[in-house]
Amino acid sequence: MDAMEEELKCPVCGSLFKEPIILPCSHNVCLACARNIIVQTPEGETPPQNRCSGTSDYDYLDMDKMSMYSETDSGYGSYTPCLKSPNGVRVFPPALVHRHCSITCPLCHRSVSLDERGLRGFQRNRLLEAIVSRYQQSRATSVKCQLCDRNPVDATVMCEQCDVFYCSPCQQRCHPSRGPLAKHRLLPPTQAQAGNAQPAGASARKQATCVDHEAENYSMYCVSCKTPVCYQCLEEGKHGKHDVKPLAAMWKQHKCQLSQALNGVSDKAKEAKEFLVQLKNLLQQIQENGVEFEACLVAQCDSLIEALTRQKAKLLTKVTKEKESKLKTVKDQITHCTMKLRQTTGMMEFCLEVIKENDPSGFLQISDALIKRVQASQDQWVKGALEPKVCPEFSLTVNTDPLMQSILQLDFTQNRDCQEAALLTQMHAGDQKKEESTGAETPTVPPAPLLQLEKCCMRNNSATLAWRITTVQALPVEGYVLELDDGNSGPYREVYVGKETICTVDGLHFNSSYNARVKAYNSAGVGAYSKVVVLKTSDVAWFTFDPTSAHRDIVLSNENQTVTCNSYDDRVVLGTAAFSKGIHYWELSVDRYDNHPDPAFGVARINTMKDMMLGKDDKAWAMYVDNNRSWFMHNNSHTNRAEGGITKGSTVGILLDLTKHTLTFFINKQQHGPVAFENLEGVFMPAVSLNRNVQVSSRSTLTFNTLSDW
Repeated sequence: MDAMEEELKCPVCGSLFKEPIILPCSHNVCLACARNIIVQTPEGETPPQNRCSGTSDYDYLDMDKMSMYSETDSGYGSYTPCLKSPNGVRVFPPALVHRHCSITCPLCHRSVSLDERGLRGFQRNRLLEAIVSRYQQSRATSVKCQLCDRNPVDATVMCEQCDVFYCSPCQQRCHPSRGPLAKHRLLPPTQAQAGNAQPAGASARKQATCVDHEAENYSMYCVSCKTPVCYQCLEEGKHGKHDVKPLAAMWKQHKCQLSQALNGVSDKAKEAKEFLVQLKNLLQQIQENGVEFEACLVAQCDSLIEALTRQKAKLLTKVTKEKESKLKTVKDQITHCTMKLRQTTGMMEFCLEVIKENDPSGFLQISDALIKRVQASQDQWVKGALEPKVCPEFSLTVNTDPLMQSILQLDFTQNRDCQEAALLTQMHAGDQKKEESTGAETPTVPPAPLLQLEKCCMRNNSATLAWRITTVQALPVEGYVLELDDGNSGPYREVYVGKETICTVDGLHFNSSYNARVKAYNSAGVGAYSKVVVLKTSDVAWFTFDPTSAHRDIVLSNENQTVTCNSYDDRVVLGTAAFSKGIHYWELSVDRYDNHPDPAFGVARINTMKDMMLGKDDKAWAMYVDNNRSWFMHNNSHTNRAEGGITKGSTVGILLDLTKHTLTFFINKQQHGPVAFENLEGVFMPAVSLNRNVQVSSRSTLTFNTLSDW
């Protein structure tokens, strides 16, 4: 589509201008469209601006609020956008022109009262009408080649000197660009048509006449009123004290000013084109760098996987050797025990046969030897012969927790961090060389880290701690272990294991005191703990909306206290606070509510889905509400429909009682429906889902010790 075409379209009907008129605000509308958007004002009321002038800021958006009557009862209407009209404009049916009528500009929304002349009081924009006419001619039916013998095809060029339209084959054959014809100027057919049509249109164009004196042509220009006037207007004294100049002189002056302004715009347009080329090159560079970086990342991860696979093979080899050793021991014991059992069984059978004999003298000859032999055999079974030499359990253990922590914390680092790491590596290398030159010392464990209190801070129920090692050791520090107690002076537990010297812990209890300590470790062992620092969480939770975890369509403003959306689909945004115990209540005010959407309010886990309505998955508990009714929803299960909804200005309250493990909703300070959810356990964050038709703002969050106020 031609770029200029948008300048030639009426903002009401969306089509090319027909009989355009100029409103006092300098915008244009079709004459027929102007008749459709005229509205009547109540008797005795006039918009707050001068008659037939567009210098007021009377805003159509406030007209509905100013009216004390309905449009049907009083005949008073306002100009507002409407999606059902062709171009987003509410079109009123043609109305009779009364004394109290006004028209509102569809672009700047300024209103102007009509005088007794009605729309005839507005000047006709003949210049715009002529440009539209030329534009329509230039886009008319394509011109055919004038030299084709049969079935002429569309012409591609027109020779300005020969005044002939050619298609490409005929131009190459009959009008080649060489010899004397090389000096001829070839134009596109549309440009040639426009050039030929312009003089005719210019000569046929009727000279503009005065609106007040139709028999007089414009000859002067009033600089004060910024409008052309005729001699009769001057004689009547309408512009007696105004600055009036000849029309032709002002025409040339304004053309010169417009040309100068166009030169500046042309320079900016040239810069914009160069910037677009730069952006397109940037796209290509990002694409290439992205592919290269992805390949590098895959190679690094594959290297880690390969190293882990090799280590796994080594560990499996050790397990196999241990297993084979145990199996061999047990098999040898089975063989030995089987042989002894066979010998014992044979001896027992022999002794039984001896006992059966009735020869006393023969029995006594061998009885002493048999008794000693049986007793010796019994002693052999008693001396641990009936106990296994190995146990079925394997004494090998593998602690994968530090490695798993390192994998989970694997992330990209900024260039500054990389430079600092390289600098530290160089410092360690220099220290090691110095120690080698002066004589190596016995490797020792790291000293106790020093907590940097100036960098430690608390925010709501999140704690950020930083530490450092004060002395350089022969063996570099391989990592740190951060420990916190349970907030009630209970046992410590590990909350972080890794190489970083700063850590943020989220999800702590409000109004609690935590003890924190950190220790370092290297290949020689684990060092001593640092001094204990006491962390006090906030008594009351204050939160804003979190831009880092929000969906990319979410739009935040007002220091992240106001949220809306770019999409017609529901998108989720979470609060910056997390609740795990106590009683919490917060409110959200509805700043904008158009076309009856159904936003959802509630709580969610941090990993809830962000691209669907809140409560669709099993990680969110919400109430979604429109202008008439509401439902509770969790894991896409809809329950407890309640009558009553929200409008612009409504307040939605959320009461999260983690002492009773319940969630309750309020609309305009009144409880809405029964207790929505029960048996809530864990960590919850405030959450909202909405689309582009809704805007809400968060209010102060309160934490209750009792529910006496409710």
